[in-house]
Amino acid sequence: MSHTETANPKKGIGLTTQIFIGLILGVIFGYAFPKYAVELKPVGDMFIRMIKMIVVPLVVSSLVMGIAGTGDFKKLGRLGVKSILWFELATTIALFVGLFVVNVFQPGVGVNVVASDAGSAAAAAKKTIDMTQMLVNLVPTNFVDAMVRGDMLQIIVFSTFFGVAAAAMGAKGKPVVDICISVAEIMFKFTFYVMKLAPIGVFALIAFTVGKFGLGMLLPLAKLIGSLYFALILFLALIVAGATLVLRVNFFHLIRAIKEPMLIGFSTASSEAALPLAMEKLEKFGVPKHIVTFVLPTGYTFNLDGSTLYSALAVVFIAQVYGIPFDYSQQLLMLITLMLSTKGIAAVPGASLIVIAGTLAAFGLPVEGIGIILGVDRILDMARTACNLTGNCIAAVVVARWEQELPDEVLQVAYAQSYED
Repeated sequence: MSHTETANPKKGIGLTTQIFIGLILGVIFGYAFPKYAVELKPVGDMFIRMIKMIVVPLVVSSLVMGIAGTGDFKKLGRLGVKSILWFELATTIALFVGLFVVNVFQPGVGVNVVASDAGSAAAAAKKTIDMTQMLVNLVPTNFVDAMVRGDMLQIIVFSTFFGVAAAAMGAKGKPVVDICISVAEIMFKFTFYVMKLAPIGVFALIAFTVGKFGLGMLLPLAKLIGSLYFALILFLALIVAGATLVLRVNFFHLIRAIKEPMLIGFSTASSEAALPLAMEKLEKFGVPKHIVTFVLPTGYTFNLDGSTLYSALAVVFIAQVYGIPFDYSQQLLMLITLMLSTKGIAAVPGASLIVIAGTLAAFGLPVEGIGIILGVDRILDMARTACNLTGNCIAAVVVARWEQELPDEVLQVAYAQSYED
């Protein structure tokens, strides 16, 4: 297919290397010339907007094409159940890893309490997440409005029903499915062109971040940053090793295959920015299109491993900062609370902040403690986003293997290609 062109780099510096160089140069430029680096924000914003305009048509066309092409609605139900089971297992492991790391390293002990933005913290505390209303909001009243707002869950619900109806129409529905196939291929080609600009976009975004916040602001909270990064790496290592042993799939090859979308997700702190490229890389790895287009967008709502882990770590961190006893029984209760409150909130602006604020209030901890971590939240968000992306790519491979749609012979080809890349 035409969209595989991105996977065959020409001679010279590969895209991954270019992105990494852009990231490093952005840090240097932001540190050396902070005044000018801050002015680069519009360049980075333009790159993010270019990626976001790809996402909706790509997800809609791919999902309709995948569902209509499958034509097996029992299979679609199985995909949903298996995806949710894996999402729940992964997020539970993420919560336990977060609690383990924050209790062992105790990053909040010894931190001077300086509420850098108590106003934002108070505003977050006033917001609540109504789970019943969230379920109601799964169903769009206006599909065009859902597309305009980029509400991925509503888009998935509509596209799923539309794909089922198109499949049920048989020959009459085939022209529409063919159009969706063409649109998906065009959007992958679109992605190929946009990704040529990725090193410039990454450079601008990182330079702005360092120029605005500086490297000095990292020092007081270096232990928190280090703890989160270590916890996320530990979580991914556990998931990758466990899935490799159980499913007989070398997930380390998968990590190699998705290194470019991981770097995009990390440097932009935007899951949407990495989604088109991640879908392409997973298909090249051998995961069927209908699984990729179902699991990945759904995972961005129900399988936010990095954000879930961070929520658990941040709540205990704030308790440590204020010297408030927060024993293991309370932490386990908090874990159960977060299992529910972190599901289905990806579309809510500042979702992690709202969840943390609500959890702090529920356990009698000072909500203004959020102000302490706001200053470094961008640095933390970069790691969370990369983990969210990686976790969802792993989920797609797990579900494909579970459905017996990723045979060993396909994997052997994928392994060879991952080294070529």
